[in-house]
Amino acid sequence: MAEAPPLRRYDYVTDPTEIYRRSFAQIRDEADLSSLPEDARTVAVRMIHASGDLELTSALAFHPRLVSAARGALEAGAPIFTDAFMIASGVTRRRLPADNAVHCLLGDPRVADRARAWSTTRSAAAVSLWGPELEGAVVAIGNAPTALFHLLEQIAAGGPRPAAVIGIPVGFVGSAESKVALVENPWDLPYLVVHGRRGGSALCASALNALAQEAELA
Repeated sequence: MAEAPPLRRYDYVTDPTEIYRRSFAQIRDEADLSSLPEDARTVAVRMIHASGDLELTSALAFHPRLVSAARGALEAGAPIFTDAFMIASGVTRRRLPADNAVHCLLGDPRVADRARAWSTTRSAAAVSLWGPELEGAVVAIGNAPTALFHLLEQIAAGGPRPAAVIGIPVGFVGSAESKVALVENPWDLPYLVVHGRRGGSALCASALNALAQEAELA
């Protein structure tokens, strides 16, 4: 027999579906989504929900093809590459349309040696190991600006091009600059950024989950 719950002392909603429904309804009522492309608004709502920040829309920038490119790639079975285990863990697997593989190579035994040899971060070194499977993949970088810079440098050198890049590394050194570099990329690479210093795993995973499936409550 299941253990009885403690005595309910507070009046609060406990049904997960209802919590999500009310939360998303409040966000759509209170946030200004008017400046965003129509197909990007569900993504923005999930990101606001993850951050609790109704002003996030003022920092969001979507490439016109970001949603269609990312969703199309995922529906075709493309893998996801991330710069942090927390992002990979935050992906809701049931939302993935093709049981897509999710890769984070920070734990690869080659990473530490390569980071030392190149005088860079482990996150950037891990990006260098993504290999040819990166072609047509969806990239989600939410922690390390060096990872985003290195990705762009690899592409500039003729490396594989992903289908779409969620580039929202958090931080004070290089974060804002790396996002500007992504937006100004010369290859018309579809992007999503949060301009400035904001970012992180929760925001990145929430964007991925929204791109994986349009349904808001699924």
